[in-house]
Formats: sequence, structure tokens, C-alpha cells
Amino acid sequence: MSRSVLVTGGNRGIGLAIARGFADAGDQVAFTYRSGEPPAELTERGCLPVRCDITDGEQVEQAYKVIEDTQGRVQVLVANAGITRDQLLLRMSEEDFSAVLDTNLTGTFRMVKRATKGMLRARAGRVVLISSVVGLSGSAGQANYAASKAALVGFGRSIARELGSRGITCNVVAPGFVDSDMTRALTEERRTEIVGQVPLGRYAQPEEVAATVRFLASDDAAYITGAVIPVDGGLGMGH
Repeated sequence: MSRSVLVTGGNRGIGLAIARGFADAGDQVAFTYRSGEPPAELTERGCLPVRCDITDGEQVEQAYKVIEDTQGRVQVLVANAGITRDQLLLRMSEEDFSAVLDTNLTGTFRMVKRATKGMLRARAGRVVLISSVVGLSGSAGQANYAASKAALVGFGRSIARELGSRGITCNVVAPGFVDSDMTRALTEERRTEIVGQVPLGRYAQPEEVAATVRFLASDDAAYITGAVIPVDGGLGMGH
């Protein structure tokens, strides 16, 4: 059965692969993007592009109204949108710390809170939060990013306990290093160094993360909630 799916930050990287995967499976997919133009490969698949800055509560509310008017209440929410502003702690400004937390954590709170209104009425829903291996293991120069991604685990597990009796699941996916525009921009030396830390010896493909998200949103995962699923090639083992 076709469902109403919303993927935040669905215009590139992992979010793009997630939106594409749900659309190819026959779901009605909306995706948010903050700037630029929405990717043609999604609009050609019938996905609904919604411009939305998730740090703005009014934009979030307007985005949901557009989605609900077009494809009904959101049944599956994938909270993927996030930013980085990497810097060593002593050089990190308060603005850089706050901006990352406001997008990655508070922005996710806004999206989840609004989506679960409809899920509660229907007594059914799937929420998947995209965290990071960095949120579990830490990373020098990413105190703000790691803090925001670690917080998603506590946030997601609290929601799982709070809403489980209403048929709503909430799980967290923690990707490791993913082959993307960001990692391709690294020097070959740095890419080799990163891969050397990964037991499987390679980067993840965005589609591998997307497949895990789709599983958690499926009927096969109906009894899974509050879980943190690593898709990191073994990089975060022990955390």
C-alpha cells in the first residue's frame, strides 16, 4: 500500500537516496530542501519538493500543510536534514555550536512533533532519525555535530517509550563514512586514512543506508523501536 512519506534534507546525499528508494517502492514521497533547486530525478519520480528551513517553526508548519493537502498526513517521517560547522573546540564560536544544534537537534524536534500529531490520531506511524557514528564515538573537531547526533539517540528513545503504546515506532540509524560529494572532496590521503579505520575497508553507499531506513519503516520492523542501527562497516563497534 502506498504511504505518505516525508524525508527532510532529501535533495542530496543520504536523503536523496532515501527519498528515491521510497518512491521506487511505490510510496508518495515529499522531501524538504533549504536552498537551490530540487533534484530532477526526484521530481521526475513524482516526489513533492517542499522548500523548508527546519530552524523556522512557521516554515515547518507551512511545509506540513502543503504535504497534507497533497498526499495526506505523514505516515513515515525520516529526519535526515543536518549541517556541519567543524572546528576545534577552542576556535569554535557559540554561533557555530548553536547553529548545528538548532538544525540537527531542535529542527528534528520540530519535524517529529508536527508529524506525530497525525500519527497519534491514526494510532500508527514510523519515525526514523538519521544520527551518525560520530554521535557514538566522538570526533575531534566536531564537538557540535557529535553532540547533536548523540542527542538524537536520547530523543528518539524517549519518543519510542512515549508513543509506543499508540502504534508509533521511532528508531535511529547511525551511518559511518558514506561515499558522497563531501567525502569525495577530501584528499586521496585523507580518504585512504579514513578507509583504513573501517573493518570492511570501504565507504558505505547512500543506498545501503536507505535500505536500512526502508526496513525500519516496513511492516517487517513493526516490533523494533528505540533501536540504534549502525550502518558503518564496523567503524563504531563497541560504542
